[in-house]
Amino acid sequence: MVPQNRTNYKIQQKGAVATRRTLAGSHESLHIKHTVLQDVKICWHLCCYFLLAYKMSATTFTSTCTASLCATSRTFSAKPVATTSCFVAVPKRAFQKLRFKPLVAMATLGARMVAAPAVAPPATLDFETSVFKKEKINLAGHDEYIVKGGRDLFSLLPASFKGIKQIGVIGWGSQGPAQAQNLRDSLADAKSDIVVKVGLRKGSSSFNEARAAGFSEDNGTLGDIWETISGSDLVLLLISDSAQADNYEKIFSHMKPNSILGLSHGFLLGHLQSMGLDFPKHFSVIAVCPKGMGPSVRRLYVQGKEINGAGINSSFAVHQDVDGRATDVALAWSVALGSPFTFATTLEMEYRSDIFGERGILLGAVHGIVESLFRRYTEHGMSEDLAYNNTVESITGTISKIISTKGMLAVYNALSEDEKREFEKAYSASYYPCMDILYECYEDIAAGSEIRSVVLAGRRFYEKEGLPAFPMGKIDQTRMWKVGERVRSTRPAGDLGPLYPFTAGVYVALMMAQIEILRKKGHSYSEIINESVIESVDSLNPFMHARGVSFMVDNCSTTARLGSRKWAPRFDYILTQQALVAVDNGAPINQDLISNFLSDQVHGAIEVCAQLRPTVDISVPPDADFVRPELRQSSN
Repeated sequence: MVPQNRTNYKIQQKGAVATRRTLAGSHESLHIKHTVLQDVKICWHLCCYFLLAYKMSATTFTSTCTASLCATSRTFSAKPVATTSCFVAVPKRAFQKLRFKPLVAMATLGARMVAAPAVAPPATLDFETSVFKKEKINLAGHDEYIVKGGRDLFSLLPASFKGIKQIGVIGWGSQGPAQAQNLRDSLADAKSDIVVKVGLRKGSSSFNEARAAGFSEDNGTLGDIWETISGSDLVLLLISDSAQADNYEKIFSHMKPNSILGLSHGFLLGHLQSMGLDFPKHFSVIAVCPKGMGPSVRRLYVQGKEINGAGINSSFAVHQDVDGRATDVALAWSVALGSPFTFATTLEMEYRSDIFGERGILLGAVHGIVESLFRRYTEHGMSEDLAYNNTVESITGTISKIISTKGMLAVYNALSEDEKREFEKAYSASYYPCMDILYECYEDIAAGSEIRSVVLAGRRFYEKEGLPAFPMGKIDQTRMWKVGERVRSTRPAGDLGPLYPFTAGVYVALMMAQIEILRKKGHSYSEIINESVIESVDSLNPFMHARGVSFMVDNCSTTARLGSRKWAPRFDYILTQQALVAVDNGAPINQDLISNFLSDQVHGAIEVCAQLRPTVDISVPPDADFVRPELRQSSN
C-alpha cells in the first residue's frame, strides 16, 4: 500500500546528477514520470516498486518495467538511509541504435485499466536508412516511420546486403521454409550472387523437405547447422524458441566476428534477460518479425508475384550494431520476404507483443471464444451445424473480411438496429472478462514467467528424469470440430458465413481489450494494429476457415502452439462463467464502453493501415503444399 502522507525519497543514479523527486501517495495510486538523462535511463517505475518494497522493509526486489523506454528486468538491493528516504542505483544502459523520442507518459500504480482512450504511447521509434525510402505516417495522432515494400525494390537488395556473401537460414519449422525460399527467390530476381543456405541438425527429417524446396548439399545451399552458422555473414536463427534457449551458447560461439545474427522473434532476448545476460558484443543483432505464420509469408509472396508483391507486414529491430550496417540489412531482409510495409520496434517490445498476441486474439483467445459460444448456442437449442456457422464461420469469414478491408466499426455499422443491440449486449458483457485474462497474460510475459514456461515445456517433449515424453496433443478431435468438417464439406465456394451479431460483439470486445492493453503498455500503433487486427484477419483466421482450429494453430511456431493450448481454456472459462452469465442475468449494457468503442481513435489508425494493404487476399487451397507436412493430408 502506498503511504498516505506526502513523503520524500531520494533516487541516486551512478554516472548522472542525482535527481530528487517528491512522490505523493494518494489512496492506491501513485503517479510516476520517466526521465532520460543523456545516455542514462532512470526508470521511475522501478523506483516506485522499490519504494513499496522499502516501506514493507524489503531489502531486495525484482521488477520489470513495461514502458518501452526501459528494457530491463533486474534485481536491486535497497539500503535504507533514513525513515523517509532511501537510495537505489539503476544500471546504466546505452540507447539502442534505434533512436528514442521520449514522450511524457504517466503511469498509475494500482489503478484499474479502463476502456477510455489511452494516452500517447511513451516512445516513438525513428531510424535512418541509406538505401530505402523512409516514410512518415500518422496513426491516431502519432507520427511513425515505415518502409513500404514491393518487388520493384528487389534491385536495392545487393547494395543493402553489402558485405554479405552467405545468408544462413537455421531451422525448418514455421518460418524457416518461407523465409529461405522468399530470400532465395528475391535475390535471384535481383541477380545477386548471395548464397542462401539452409542449416539443419544432422539426421533431421527436414532435410528431405528442404531438398524438395530446391536446396541441395551439392550446390552448397543445404548443410549442417554449425557449419552453416560459422560460414554465414547473416545468420537467421529460426529454430524453436526453446531450442534457442537451450543452445544459445554454442550458437554464439560459432558466429563470425562482425557477422549479423537475425531473429524473427525477441524470445531469446527475454530468456537472456531472465538470467541477467545479453548478446555477445562481437556481432550485430537484428530482428525482422513477420506478423503472420510462415505458410502465410510464403503463400502471399507467391500469390503476389504478378502484382508487385503481396505479403505479411513485418516489424524490425536493431538491438546492437557493430559496424553501422544493421538497419539497412534488416530492412533488406524484410523487403526480400515480401513485407508490404515494415515498422520499427525493439526486441523487448516485439517479444512482449508477439507472445501476448498469440495467446490472445491471434490464436488462444479466438479458440476459447468459439468453443464457449458453440457450447452456448447448442445448449440454447441451435443445431450443431448452425452453431458452427454462427461461431467459427462467422468470425473467420464475414467478420474477418469486413475488418480486413473496412475495420471494426464497419462490422457494427453493417448490423440492423436490433442486431446492434445484440452486439452491444455481448460486447459489454465480454470486454472486462477478456481484459482480465489478457492483462494477466501480458504481465506473465513481461515478468518472464511465460518465457520460462515455454522453455520448460520444450524440455518435456522428451523423456527425462524417468518420466515419459509429453509432446503436444491434438486440439481438433472434439464434437465441435467434427461438425466443422461436415460444414466445410457442404460449404458453397466463396461462402464466408453469416454476420452473427452476438458472436461479433464478443470477438470485437476481445480485439478492443487487447488493443487497450497494448496501448497502456506503451506499444506503437503499428505494432498494436498488426498484432491485434491485421495478423488475425489476414494471416491466421483464413487457415481456421479453411480446415479448422488445428490447421491454424499448428502451422505456427512451437511457442505459439504451446501458448494457444495453455490460454484458450482460460478464455473459454471466463466467458462462460462471467460474460455469458451476465447476459443471462440481464446485466445492463455499459453505455460508456459502447460509446468509447464507437469513438476510439484506433479506428482511424486502422483505416490508414488498410490503405497500405495489398490487393491480394490469401488463398488456402485444399491441397496446400506450403504448410507443415503433417497437416497436408487433412481433407477438410
